[in-house]
Amino acid sequence: MADNKLYYCNVELSLDIIGGKWKPLIIHHIGGAGVIRYGELKRKVPNINERVLSRQLRELEESKIIQRTVYDEVPPRVEYSLIEMGKTLVPILNELGLWGIEYNQKYNHGEIHFEDEYNNL
Repeated sequence: MADNKLYYCNVELSLDIIGGKWKPLIIHHIGGAGVIRYGELKRKVPNINERVLSRQLRELEESKIIQRTVYDEVPPRVEYSLIEMGKTLVPILNELGLWGIEYNQKYNHGEIHFEDEYNNL
């Protein structure tokens, strides 16, 4: 994470940390689950390839949004969870999801297949 990066807007800074196609989805699923393992996260975001998922997780960890816990077991077990700053994103992403539902109802942009497994949308 760059210490002296110049931003011209607060939104630009926010999107630098959590923006892109995958990071909001990753944060949403980790936040909804509380603690999630890599394989489960991969199943919840099926269109992401493993290299990209690993890179996005590493970037979110470097940005202090998530924490990675490795257990000394055979086979190794790795779990991901949100740290305090990451938890503050959950209501923001929930609102974004509600906006998407409203937008889709108005403009019929696409077909949405999801389970309300986290009871927040």
